[in-house]
Amino acid sequence: MMIRELIKPDKNTYLLNLPDEMVGKTVEVIAFEIEDNNRPIDEIKINQSLQDIKNKYSRYPVISHDSYRFNRDEANDYE
Repeated sequence: MMIRELIKPDKNTYLLNLPDEMVGKTVEVIAFEIEDNNRPIDEIKINQSLQDIKNKYSRYPVISHDSYRFNRDEANDYE
C-alpha cells in the first residue's frame, strides 16, 4: 500500500493519518519541494495520478486504436 499526498502547507507541521494496515510496520515518509510551483496543485495531482496509472499498467500490452482494425468477417468465421 502506498499513500501519496501533494499538499501546500501553511505551517511547518503536518498530521498524516496512516491506514490500519500500516500500524506496526516500518514506513518511509519523505517530504521535498516540487520544482514547478507555478502550476495549481490540482493540475499537479492530476498529472501525477495519470503517471501513477501509466506506471501501474505499463507491463500490460495495449492495442491502440491506430493499430487495431476490427474484421467483422473474421469475427463471424466459426469454422
